[in-house]
Amino acid sequence: MTSSTTSSAAGTGTRSLRRARPRYGEAVVKALLLTAALVSVATTVGIVVSLVPPAVGFFQQVSPVEFFTGTEWTPLFADKKFGVLPLVAATLVITGIALLVAVPVGLGAAIYLSEYANPRVRKVLKPSLEVLAGIPTVVYGFFAMAFITPLLQDLLPEGWQPEVRNGLSAGLVMGVMIVPTIASLTEDALSAVPHSLRDGAFALGSGKRTVSIRVVVPAALSGIVAACVLGVSRAVGETMIVLIAAGSKPDFTINPLVEMETMTAFIARAASGDVPVGSIAYDTIFAVGALLFVATFLMNLFSIRLVRKYREVYE
Repeated sequence: MTSSTTSSAAGTGTRSLRRARPRYGEAVVKALLLTAALVSVATTVGIVVSLVPPAVGFFQQVSPVEFFTGTEWTPLFADKKFGVLPLVAATLVITGIALLVAVPVGLGAAIYLSEYANPRVRKVLKPSLEVLAGIPTVVYGFFAMAFITPLLQDLLPEGWQPEVRNGLSAGLVMGVMIVPTIASLTEDALSAVPHSLRDGAFALGSGKRTVSIRVVVPAALSGIVAACVLGVSRAVGETMIVLIAAGSKPDFTINPLVEMETMTAFIARAASGDVPVGSIAYDTIFAVGALLFVATFLMNLFSIRLVRKYREVYE
């Protein structure tokens, strides 16, 4: 009697754990999430498919050795030269200047917001900082050309004054543009560090600065690296600032005071011109775009490896 009662109760308990009716809302949410993931993958595949055929056609006519090692870039002129190093050098110079501005400022802002600012100040400063990310980049470009360049010409001594369009002003303004990206993501990573680590350091007699720099920052290193790499990707892919402020002179130089042309600026300039579709000049757009895509992909891959290497897991 007891055995049959127990089995009956067990059967009742088993039935009670089962769904009385299917949850259609959950199925819809799963389908939407799967669709979002597939759209992301399909977009990446579409970009690759659109870049590869013209890039392959370009390299069938131009030697890869000339493309990657040449120092003259004149694909839109009568005397065509296809050395991409001037565009790569300009991109690296301007991106380097931007990082020199964005990384210290962004990291300092994030440490202040996470470790020093009280909740009321944080609620005001963080949204105000993120407003910079919503300013159109074309506005940044005109700001660099109309304000930063004249300011640099007034401040720098004669012989060091930049040209009307130059890489220095473009890099400085681009650094300001990516500060919100680095600061916001870094602040999120710092805030995710458990307070028990801070409390333990304070209990050992450490001061606020020591706790922030030697405890919290190393613990959030993976998130900081990810934020910086995302900022680099944003800087490398920026178009309007460099197109307006840096110019379109593809000389092989690392002098930021002169006019220079980046990879994105060339793509924008060539794509908006009267370049015949199917010509070698037209295919250069896709060759440079493929190079930019591969460079960004490798940076993100490197970022993922660093994040996995330095990631801290807390329980």
